[in-house]
Amino acid sequence: MVLLTNRLQTPETMARLTLQTQKMGRDTTTIRCLDWDRDRFDIEFELQNGTTYNSFLIQGERTALVDTSHAKFCDLYLEALQNLIDPSQLDYLIISHTEPDHSGLVADILAIAPHITIVGAKIAIQFLQNMVHQPFQSRVVKNDDRLDLGNGHELEFVLAPNLHWPDTIFTYDHSTQILFTCDAFGMHYCDEQVYDETPHLVETDFRYYYDCLMGPNARSVLKALKRIDPLPLQMVATGHGPLLQHHVEDWIGRYRQWSLDQAKTDNLVALFYVEGYGYGDQLVRAIAHGLTKTGADLEVVDLTTADPHEVRELATSAIGLVIGMPPQGEQHFDIQVALSTVLASAHKKQTIGLFETGGGEDEPIYPLRTHFQDLGLRESFAPILVKSQPNSVLLKLCEEAGTDLGQWVTRDRAIQKMKAMDSSLERALGRLSSGLYIITTQQGDVSSAMLASWVMQASSEPPGVVMAVAHDRAIESLLQVGDRFVLNVLEEGNSQHLVKHFLKQFAPGANRFAGVRTCPSRQGDPILAEALAYLECEVISRTEGGDHWMIYGTVHAGRVSKADGLTAVHHRKVGNHY
Repeated sequence: MVLLTNRLQTPETMARLTLQTQKMGRDTTTIRCLDWDRDRFDIEFELQNGTTYNSFLIQGERTALVDTSHAKFCDLYLEALQNLIDPSQLDYLIISHTEPDHSGLVADILAIAPHITIVGAKIAIQFLQNMVHQPFQSRVVKNDDRLDLGNGHELEFVLAPNLHWPDTIFTYDHSTQILFTCDAFGMHYCDEQVYDETPHLVETDFRYYYDCLMGPNARSVLKALKRIDPLPLQMVATGHGPLLQHHVEDWIGRYRQWSLDQAKTDNLVALFYVEGYGYGDQLVRAIAHGLTKTGADLEVVDLTTADPHEVRELATSAIGLVIGMPPQGEQHFDIQVALSTVLASAHKKQTIGLFETGGGEDEPIYPLRTHFQDLGLRESFAPILVKSQPNSVLLKLCEEAGTDLGQWVTRDRAIQKMKAMDSSLERALGRLSSGLYIITTQQGDVSSAMLASWVMQASSEPPGVVMAVAHDRAIESLLQVGDRFVLNVLEEGNSQHLVKHFLKQFAPGANRFAGVRTCPSRQGDPILAEALAYLECEVISRTEGGDHWMIYGTVHAGRVSKADGLTAVHHRKVGNHY
């Protein structure tokens, strides 16, 4: 294989953006945009190793570009494309899905190749019409449709909705046996190594990516896998991270097993919404993120594209239902039919949560709430109302609402795990005494706190502490690498009122500090006025530890308020819960 590599460095020093091209098969080249310093994706999820945005060029008798890239790579990408081909001679632009990190340069491609035909699912073409604001030639493809580029390159399309956008399609080249999958099977991992030669370096990122983006749609993953099973695969060309060539069967096998594990569940939550309407996509992802923290299983369903039988099956079998208010009116007849199917399938053994999407013509939320109450459904969280563009406070409220719902649907499983521990072992673990602390943090307008007892000093040079934070704690998402927090040490004999306050069940979005005296640290995090001592810290690393995160932070400042005070100590009777 011939290596054709261009490494182009942007002049900005704050963000390292490079680009790499390489031949990957007969008449096929990858254009990999390497975003070395990106540290977040989809708002909620932390990145440790940056990411890549992968695009592909297939040159038969006619030429097709599979996906573009993020808008930040515009100059680098167009320069690289022009080094490979005269862009005006492009015949097709295949859009795997319209998420901006893959379609951010569609308008730029149209500017240099105005006669190009854009190929995609029906909903993708509709989304693009609203994105580029100019006419273009298009071709809508369905499952099993084919496009002949000549010279043996016959492309077959596979619909894969909800992986992880509703308009996702896979593209299979029968000549090279390469499957182009966009987000599916990808990972956020930035490295100049094009292929998966060293799987142990990327398997953690591969699983994290699955859990965040694919796991919530495990049933959709299984449907997509069934559709690609008959196709012989030499390579899976993903939209993010390395291309999968050396261990294809293993990677696909992992997706299959993880999705089977997710799909077989008594703790299923179905989230119904309308993609692209209002702010529904942002809000449903925040709720889904809160759910995944609890280990609940979930399925995210776009009412505009979902099969009616799938809607009925999910609405009947799920223990939890979440509905983002869809648009009302006759022009949205199919959506209204899908919503009616949910209403007809719901039953009193379920719990329900409703949220507005802020689309301007949302279905009224309170009549629907009353209907579900009349059916006997338990309300998991109060209706979430949207009066303006979602900010960090509203997104955090949605995440906490999802966590509350997840804790309810997984309560039986949690109790069974506690009962399964050997009684002698749980009593022995309970003899590990610890101090009592309140962890506090503030990020912009979002603040949070939690009572902690699993805390210890972990280093002296630099001074550092480590604490265990359960996956489903509300504060967990505010304790990412680089975040600041305060460790407030409680005083023996003067802590019960604080313990009682922070042990309360707070409603989603509630102010944890109402009625508690605080003052700001140098970084703005709340310091409890009644704390015996406090330490100002910064998160340096996070390590998975069973059902907790082990969070290590360095200490930058601290103070003791009472020299002869003693730290409050927590003695447990058993070791399988706090």
